[in-house]
Amino acid sequence: MFKKRIAALVVGVVALHGVSALADTKQVEVMHWWTSGGEAKALGVLKDGLKQRGYTWKDAPIAGGGGEAARTVLKARVASDNPPDAIQMLGFTIAEYAEQDYLANLDPLAAKEGWDKVVPAPIQRFSKHDGHWVAVPVDIHRTNWIWANKKIFDQLHLTPPQSFDQLVADAAVIRKAGYIPLAHGGQPWQEATIFDSAVMSAGGPKFYTQALVNLDPAALGSKTMEKAFDQMRALRGMVDPNFPGRDWNLATSMVINGKAAMQIMGDWAKGEFVNAGKKAGTDYLCFQYPGTQGDFIFNTDQFATFKKGDAASPGELAFASTVMDKGNQAKFNQIKGSIPARLDVPADGLDECGQKSMADLRTALKNGTMVGSFAHGHAMPDGPKNAVYDVVTHFFNSNQSSADAVKQLVQAINNAK
Repeated sequence: MFKKRIAALVVGVVALHGVSALADTKQVEVMHWWTSGGEAKALGVLKDGLKQRGYTWKDAPIAGGGGEAARTVLKARVASDNPPDAIQMLGFTIAEYAEQDYLANLDPLAAKEGWDKVVPAPIQRFSKHDGHWVAVPVDIHRTNWIWANKKIFDQLHLTPPQSFDQLVADAAVIRKAGYIPLAHGGQPWQEATIFDSAVMSAGGPKFYTQALVNLDPAALGSKTMEKAFDQMRALRGMVDPNFPGRDWNLATSMVINGKAAMQIMGDWAKGEFVNAGKKAGTDYLCFQYPGTQGDFIFNTDQFATFKKGDAASPGELAFASTVMDKGNQAKFNQIKGSIPARLDVPADGLDECGQKSMADLRTALKNGTMVGSFAHGHAMPDGPKNAVYDVVTHFFNSNQSSADAVKQLVQAINNAK
């Protein structure tokens, strides 16, 4: 009898161990840098979606708005042969890992679910490598937005500026009334985000592409580029003295709480307004950076999955399907502030800012004026991008002339090529 009990116990332990091992395989580790209130809330949509597919989301957040810290951690984990199952990626970083054959091929799932038909071509450029799907886009962000406190604008009888000169004039009125004209966080990626709009405003989509996508020396060293830096200098005069090192969402809070009038930031900022219970058109305004009306500077958050053997694991496929699910994209983007990466998601659930963004996206696709954000890795590879980051943030935090900044910009690109 005793021996039978021992035998039964051993069988039970083995069985439990088997269940535990099975449970471990039903888990997907996801690395990301979405740690602000609005971002975390949006992420909950994907977590719930994955759970409905029978998998547990193992969260691996790495704080840092532009994702630099996450990229550093990822490199270390890949080097130690311990990558996460999936990670949030931007632009050229996807190609960097795909070229080294780290990413799983998602073609069978893409074919089954018809991704080619619903994802815009400029986004697919980064989702695919050598014609194969290696990443899944969850959103389309736009960087050339200005977010404004409606109460301050109403009090001072201001309307969204249609030119950069008008923005400068409005800022003077705002400062005179005792408010900070522009909420800003002094981090290189945030200054680069502003530079996206300044370059577009100074020269338009064709110039932006020549300079920041094609890295044409003539465009980079032009008088038009000097005008972009002139705008950066004027914007520097609109911020408060305590801006260095401030996180982007804290700058957004300054607008939400009425301390500052405006913020130049991608539409992930809207997620903070939504999380604070604020409504577009009632509590805050959204409008394009003056001189970029109708232009669409995009950034798309994507998730890539790492190879487990020769193909993606069932959990990784379930995760990719969750991200690309039409309903999940609708819910996620309503919270995140962005618009869906799928063109077949209706605009009904989006607020007026989201509907405006979706309409402008379709116009930009038609006109060929949808261009990738330099600041967020969709215009140039990391080498040149980091070099331009250094030039832009040095200029913003010094008294350097625009002419000297342009010379430094050309030299930095030459050295980075």
